[in-house]
Amino acid sequence: MPQAATIMLQGTSSDVGKSVLAAALCRILKQDGYRVAPFKSQNMSNNAYVTPDGKEIGRAQGMQADSCGIPATTDMNPILLKPTREMTSQVVVHGKPYRDLDARAYREQYLPIAAVLVQEALARLRSAYDVIVIEGAGSPAEINLKDRDIVNMRLASWADAPVLLVADIDRGGVFAAIVGTLELLEPEERARVKGIVINKFRGDVSLLRPGLDWLEARTGIPVVGVVPFLPDLGLEDEDSASLDAKRRASGTPSETSGKATHRRLDIAVLRYPRIANFTDADPLAAEPDVRLRYVTSASEWGEPDAVLLPGSKNTAEDLAFLRETGLEARLLSYAERGGSVVGICGGYQMLGRRLLDPDAVESPRRETAGLGLLPTETTFTADKYTERVIGSASGRPFGGEDVWPVAGYVIHMGRTTIATGEAAARPLQLRSEREAATEGQMRLDGAETANGRVWGTYVHDIFRNDGLRRAWLDGLRARKGLPPGDAATAYTEQREQAFDRLADHVRRHLDMALLEHFIRQGGGTR
Repeated sequence: MPQAATIMLQGTSSDVGKSVLAAALCRILKQDGYRVAPFKSQNMSNNAYVTPDGKEIGRAQGMQADSCGIPATTDMNPILLKPTREMTSQVVVHGKPYRDLDARAYREQYLPIAAVLVQEALARLRSAYDVIVIEGAGSPAEINLKDRDIVNMRLASWADAPVLLVADIDRGGVFAAIVGTLELLEPEERARVKGIVINKFRGDVSLLRPGLDWLEARTGIPVVGVVPFLPDLGLEDEDSASLDAKRRASGTPSETSGKATHRRLDIAVLRYPRIANFTDADPLAAEPDVRLRYVTSASEWGEPDAVLLPGSKNTAEDLAFLRETGLEARLLSYAERGGSVVGICGGYQMLGRRLLDPDAVESPRRETAGLGLLPTETTFTADKYTERVIGSASGRPFGGEDVWPVAGYVIHMGRTTIATGEAAARPLQLRSEREAATEGQMRLDGAETANGRVWGTYVHDIFRNDGLRRAWLDGLRARKGLPPGDAATAYTEQREQAFDRLADHVRRHLDMALLEHFIRQGGGTR
């Protein structure tokens, strides 16, 4: 059986835009009639995606699969590393937790096994598609890691993949980053680099031309394109490194008070060190009258209309962060004055009265006092729940008697129960997509306070559900004396439009004929 062609994106460093460019190539190749799929052998991120069969992969590969218009599978990201503590990560293999390993144990004990697993996953994808768009990780020039590399140049060799080297000009030093990376590659590795892509450019490209001519002459490698920065893309980010740029863009309330007066609702997202699945907030940011801010200190609190506690890979440690920074005191005072607070997954666990971890599954803290805003307690267990769910939601946060359809996914370690005798309502009734196909029994999820101002749920992507999201936001608007928001385009449609916008943008700024030549030619030596 013929194997699919490949093209690989590697970067001069992390966060140069590989994930987004890979999604762009996926959509471009799909538009051009290819059966295309993404691949990243090993991803380190606490932003996860749940596949249709209830397995966990990196969010970026799930997003890239959506760009291809195909269901995501674990073959697209066979190994996911989820940082839990300093130098320690949960190793997720083909969508299921394997074990927690520190960096040395992972490198010395698991990487030899992982190499075989990665090659098998890639081979299965190549037997099912025409082209595989492969994303590397970090930099291929990490000298101390190269002998057991499974994500960059060794992977390119296994896949016989031509490599595009991507550099971020926005951070400065782009020519040094490119030339330095190439100088540190072995001759056979350098031979695989067929083209250079300069990403996130701002300004007049004609002023860059002398530098591009020098770069091509110096390296002998063509610059395939200079891709301008594309603002307000509307696609999710791979990991929390991107949040620094978002915080700089949003600023503090005093800094931006005159810049975005049309943003009438102010929503603060608490950014703790082990934040996970913060993409749950993306649909809120897409609303035209919502200003979303990521808050890391009490001084950034401002006057929010709502506060979102997102997921966490270590709930007890991130709750300790809230206490140490003064954010807990701000939050409790805000809630006492009638503020609106939402917790999703780890954030929902924090809102309860106690966190119990008797077996140190997530943290060495065996018992932690919660925020006490919901009458719940959570006990962490070794079992991890990952599945896509559908169902319905009702309750005070969403307009009282109205019932809204819900689809999303759950991914958590821990069982949350409502204290005996408490009358708090539960806003969601859920079943897994697989159970729904067989008319499985509904179960309840989440809790809310008597006034509906504080509520929590385990369901990720909850705000992608247009009716529910708008009902909750309209409640916030009503409290400020504002009219209901406009019925904007459905979020899923906005996302599809974003993929097409991204593809059109990248297609205009890359030499697509040269890129397709690289794909047909394969890796090899120039």
